[in-house]
Amino acid sequence: MRVSALLGCGIVVLAGCGSMPVTGDVKAVDASQPGDSQVQVYAVAPREGAPPSEIVDGFLESMTSDDPAFATTRKYLSADARRTWQPGGGTTVLAQAPTRSGPLLHDGDNRATRDKATTYTLTGEKVAAVDAQSSYRPLAPTDYSQTLHLVLEKGADGKQEWRIDVVPDGLVLGQSDFKRLYRPVNKYYFATGRANGQSTLVADPVYVRNRTDPVTRMDTATQTVRTLLAGPTNWLRPVVDSRFPTGTALRKGVIALPQDDQNVLKVPLNDKADKASPSACRMMAAQVLFTLGDLTSARVERVELEGGEGQLCALDADDAPEFSADHGSDGDDSQYFINDKGQVEQIPGATDGTGTPEPVTGPLGSGTVPMGSVGVARDEQRAAAVSSHGQHLYVSSLETEGELDDPLVSSKAKKAADRLSSPSWDGRGDLWVADRDPAGPRLLRLTGGTGEPQEVRVPGLDGARIEELRMSADGVRIALLLTKDGRTTLNIGRVERRGSSVAPEISVEDLRQAAPQLTDVTAISWSGRSRLVVVGKEEGGVQQVRYVQADGSTSASGSLPGVNQVQSVAAADDELLPLMAETVGDGIVKLSPGDNWQTVLKQGTSLVYPG
Repeated sequence: MRVSALLGCGIVVLAGCGSMPVTGDVKAVDASQPGDSQVQVYAVAPREGAPPSEIVDGFLESMTSDDPAFATTRKYLSADARRTWQPGGGTTVLAQAPTRSGPLLHDGDNRATRDKATTYTLTGEKVAAVDAQSSYRPLAPTDYSQTLHLVLEKGADGKQEWRIDVVPDGLVLGQSDFKRLYRPVNKYYFATGRANGQSTLVADPVYVRNRTDPVTRMDTATQTVRTLLAGPTNWLRPVVDSRFPTGTALRKGVIALPQDDQNVLKVPLNDKADKASPSACRMMAAQVLFTLGDLTSARVERVELEGGEGQLCALDADDAPEFSADHGSDGDDSQYFINDKGQVEQIPGATDGTGTPEPVTGPLGSGTVPMGSVGVARDEQRAAAVSSHGQHLYVSSLETEGELDDPLVSSKAKKAADRLSSPSWDGRGDLWVADRDPAGPRLLRLTGGTGEPQEVRVPGLDGARIEELRMSADGVRIALLLTKDGRTTLNIGRVERRGSSVAPEISVEDLRQAAPQLTDVTAISWSGRSRLVVVGKEEGGVQQVRYVQADGSTSASGSLPGVNQVQSVAAADDELLPLMAETVGDGIVKLSPGDNWQTVLKQGTSLVYPG
């Protein structure tokens, strides 16, 4: 059923045929190799007189194609189903392509009935779903079952042909086809209730079609801008805003957004965009610039927004960093760790992780209270540290000498493992820590890293205990390691702020398991705006280090090179900085882009980047 062609490779194929390989391993090739985004699959219409089983198989194969408007795919459907089927109604992702079985026999069926109608069942293991907003959600593997009903229908030539007349909306794809046809992108919106009047962009991950979308005929960049204009996904909507006026959309007929020879991207919008003020328009341009930042092959140097009456505004790429979550930070992303005496040390200017460690300024670097974990503010002016037995949380300056102040938080738990977690700072300058005391577990937030700790509600815990936490730079997402029934899983929560700035009500809402395939997660760290590095095991598997997107989908970067017995990991907001890990036996090791793991320090624990 599939006819595949490699785009732009005709000359390469012909040249390659001049020499036939005569050595090397024999390898089985699937019809749709995972990750081969250059393969295009063309749909084939049903042949005359095809039996029901062939119609079902053809329909399933056709859904995996680049069929424009799914015109060929619809030929497998009855006249009524052809008009009503909505392929854009969402996508069900199975571990493998669906298995077809049938025909099903029902009570009361007779030969005459079976000659005019029949039913087949599609089964598989459901691992994810993509909704109509293009939002991806991973699922714990569950059984999938769906029926397709077929009838004999008279065609235009008067002949009876089998066609599907009952079909669910949306697509059903195996993982390999899904990864070939779709790609993850981040669209960006502004965090609500930002302190000090700052405007910070938050990544909202979605999936769009590779190359051209069969339904809209839009290229990938245009699809991405279209979904940006449609507004944030339901999960993120309560904590972000779009600066585009309500009803703003691409101008009618726009299906491509090419850059000119100066890498300037012009975005034609409808007249609803004319309502935006100059300052709001500039923020709209920032949303587009960040959204397309990792998508286009060439860097977009400038975005120009055009409304119904001409150009509205423009934004240069060099001016965009002011909207980044860490734009207020003047630190250089040094690395920090605790030495064998329990004192905090710094590896300065750690672009390659090879700087010479030195004690930090202040009581954490020279004090007598041994520390067990540390978290450094993103501006690198202060740090929070938990004492070696997990009982007390201290905050101290990294710029001035002095005595260590009294602890801001203390745990009453009897065991060290039940006391305070490692601390984490968000991009707003707030400090977060979890008290794991079984008699009174709490998630705590200290505004500005000072004062009385405020307890944060987490209504979705359902009896689970917070073991570790990491705040995102934008301050609206929190990654939690939750333990329940002997399993520790990674969950992402949405941080909602209500009430006044003087007495805010903070809660973590709508927890979502981000790596359901990992049955035991031991370490996490944010790595960039919408990605985490995770250490964990699959059921019956060995420990692995991998990247996971914030929506729970597997990052294109995939698994990382193996490293033994990882206890903790540290990644920076800048994805070009090395990934660090604390191991048993090898000490602290680093992984630079395109390199293998290398030992940095034989002694040291709790290595972190600011955040």
